[in-house]
Amino acid sequence: MTRPVAPQRLASLPVLGRQLRGTLFLEHEARSVLNPPESTGIGCWSFNPYVGCEFGCSYCYARFAHRYVTERARDGGLIDAATFRNLRGRRGVEGFEKNIFVKRSESVLRALEHDLSRIAARSRGIPAKETLVIGTATDPYQPAERKYGITRAVLQRLRTAFPLRLEIITKSPLVVRDIPLLCELKQRHRLSVNISIIAASRSLIRLFEPRSPMPHARLRALARLTAAGINAGVLVAPVLPGITDRVSSLRKLLEAAKEHGACYARCGPLRLYPAVRPLLLPILERRFPRLADRYRRAYTGSGAAPPAYAAALKCRFGKIAREVGVPTVDPLDASGWAEFEIQLALPLGQSGSRGASGAAALMPSGASTER
Repeated sequence: MTRPVAPQRLASLPVLGRQLRGTLFLEHEARSVLNPPESTGIGCWSFNPYVGCEFGCSYCYARFAHRYVTERARDGGLIDAATFRNLRGRRGVEGFEKNIFVKRSESVLRALEHDLSRIAARSRGIPAKETLVIGTATDPYQPAERKYGITRAVLQRLRTAFPLRLEIITKSPLVVRDIPLLCELKQRHRLSVNISIIAASRSLIRLFEPRSPMPHARLRALARLTAAGINAGVLVAPVLPGITDRVSSLRKLLEAAKEHGACYARCGPLRLYPAVRPLLLPILERRFPRLADRYRRAYTGSGAAPPAYAAALKCRFGKIAREVGVPTVDPLDASGWAEFEIQLALPLGQSGSRGASGAAALMPSGASTER
C-alpha cells in the first residue's frame, strides 16, 4: 500500500525523486509482488517492479494498473480527491508516465520470499514447470531502474530460486547492464529476453512512443544479448492495424531482427482498452484520420482485436518470418506465450467469431498508410 500522506498537497506524498522532464517517483509498499496465473489471465506468474512507465506508449494497455493503485490510495483515505486528480493527469491517464510508483526494495524482497515458496510448492519438484514473466504491465528497465534497481535486486534473488521458465520483456537497452547476471540465471532457469519493438521506423516510434528508446538502440541491445549466449528475440506487439501491419514494415523489422541475432520473433495485435482510447485515438485522428473511425468500429466490448484480423496477422507475420529466416517459436518453447496470444486474439467468453464488419475494417493490407 502507499504510505500515509497529508491530504492537501501532492508534494506531501513520499517523493523519492524527480526527473528534469517532470516525472515524480513515489514510494509504494509491496505486500505481494508475484501475480499468480489465476490473476494474470495469461497462464503464468508476473512481476512488475514499478507501477506506471516513463516510456508512456500511447497504446499501452497497462494504464489501468496505475489507476487502480491511485484509486486504492484514495479509497483508503491516504490521498484526497485533488491529489488523486493530480496523480492521474489532466485526461485521467497521463499520470501513468509522469508519476511512477516505485516498490520499496525491502518490502519487495520480503514479499518475494513468500511468493517464491508458493511457486516452488506448485512446481512439485518439476524444474521450469512454472513460468514467471517480468514486465507485463511496466518496463522493468525503464529509467527508474537505473536509480532504484528493483529489477536487478529481484533477478539477484532468483539466482538461487527453484528453476523457472523465466521471461523478461523490455524496450530498454539498459537490459545489457545485467548481461553477467542473466548469464548466471540462464544456467538455472529457462530464460528468454523479449525486446519489445513495434516497427523499425523512427518516425512511428516517436509518434506512438515519444519517450521510448529508438529502434537501433533496442536492436543493438538484442545483438549484445545474443552474442553473450542469451536466448533473446523480438516481441512485435502491439501491431497497429493499417499502420505497422504492412508487409514492407514487418519485413524491414524482421530483417533487422535477424541481422541483430534474434533467436525468434513473436507478434500480437493491438488491444484498444478504455484507458488507451483517450491517448491513441487523438493521434490516429491527427495522423491517420481514415483509420480512427475504423478502429472505433472494430474495437468494441473487451477491446480485443477481431479474431479474423488476429488470424490474418498471424498468417502474414509467419509467412514473412519464414521468408526472412526467423523462427516464430521460442526455442525454449515458451508455453505461456501461446496462451498470451489467445488472449490477444479472442475476447473472453467468445469462441472465435465476431462481426465480419469489424474484422474487415482492420484486415491487413499491403497499402501504405504511413506518413
